[in-house]
Amino acid sequence: MSEIVKNNKRTMNSWAVYDMANSVYSLCIATAIFPPFYESMTSVRNAAGDVVYDKVFFFGYVLKNSALYEYALSAAFLIIAILSPILSGIADYTGNKRSFMKFFVYMGSISCASLYFFDGSNPELAIFGFMGATIGFSGSFVFYNSYLPEICTPDRFEKLSAKGYAMGYGGSVFLLIINLMMIQKPQWFGITDGATAVRIAFLTVGIWWAGIAQITFANLPSTTHKRKITRHLLLNGFSELKRVFHDLKVQPKLRGYLLAFFFLSMGLQTVMFVAALFGKKEMNMPQAKLVITVLLIQLVAIPGAYFFAWAANKKGNIPMLGFSTLIWIGICIGAYFITEHYQFYIIAAVVGWVMGGVQSLSRATFTRLLNREHDTASYYSFYDVTEKIGIVIGLLIYGLIDHHYSMRESVLALMVFFMIAGVFLYRVRKVR
Repeated sequence: MSEIVKNNKRTMNSWAVYDMANSVYSLCIATAIFPPFYESMTSVRNAAGDVVYDKVFFFGYVLKNSALYEYALSAAFLIIAILSPILSGIADYTGNKRSFMKFFVYMGSISCASLYFFDGSNPELAIFGFMGATIGFSGSFVFYNSYLPEICTPDRFEKLSAKGYAMGYGGSVFLLIINLMMIQKPQWFGITDGATAVRIAFLTVGIWWAGIAQITFANLPSTTHKRKITRHLLLNGFSELKRVFHDLKVQPKLRGYLLAFFFLSMGLQTVMFVAALFGKKEMNMPQAKLVITVLLIQLVAIPGAYFFAWAANKKGNIPMLGFSTLIWIGICIGAYFITEHYQFYIIAAVVGWVMGGVQSLSRATFTRLLNREHDTASYYSFYDVTEKIGIVIGLLIYGLIDHHYSMRESVLALMVFFMIAGVFLYRVRKVR
């Protein structure tokens, strides 16, 4: 079979477009629309708007609604952490990355659309739909990320990675603005009420995700090699994961970076998933203000991604990631003490700026440190599992503290994660 031509403009652009396709999940479902809608549909408030009852019945169990949300996310990422080595092993051996990526895209988009049927009386549907969307989103990224070193040369990693995130932020902001107009002015769209508009917004996310992804599927190479599936293939993913783990023993810089990335993920990804819920529950912010806040985060994230890429070329990837942990620590301290809505906007702006840069730079740094003589999907699977286990633990700890205390105390745990990440990044700088 012919070798993939690297640095092909059409292939690279099509790869970056997928960020635009699936970023609507992280923006609309995981961040801006679903969390506050879920909270409002499962909480009872008094005339002043304060929560007087926030428990839900979930298969006979009574749980705090925000804690259930956090536990569900943690469970979803645990599932994908278990599945990803199996799937990436199959993809790497059969060369069938694109087909597996399609499976998760369609799983995620259909799950998003299913949230249309959530009306507050069926939290089980909401939780499982949300989990399915999360698994689809994360699963597709296992295969999406592994394409990066196959379609471009190392000198373009940071630029292409940043372009993908920028396209993702820009495209998802466009859809969010449309959905915000629909939620705020449902009569403009022939919709009777705001709740129905929110549920229709979930449908638009599913259609957008699956539809835009067709551009990526049409132009990404389907395979780099073909091998037949054997009866032992399901275990090959874990075998490859084990091999990568042993290989890291002689790659101290990459090993140290992954440890830092583990704790960074515990904090950063948890912030992303609970930010809107924090604003709704702790700050009592209306949905419209939360959507505007998320729009602010996305718009600031675009220059943030390019700033960190530029600064990394000047100062180095690891020092810039280390610098970001100091900013995250400051964010956590600020979030614990804020009481006014304008303070939440300020925190959100800083979150957006640093999050856009750190996400793109983290992926590019791992790719740069990676020994590309090995099967890329196996290493990216290890990277993905590292991130997902970090998220599992981060969300679980956050949920447990939230369940017994409040989301403000949970934020302090995130600060500890960022401190540990900073220590490991500092140690990585010392490794030659």
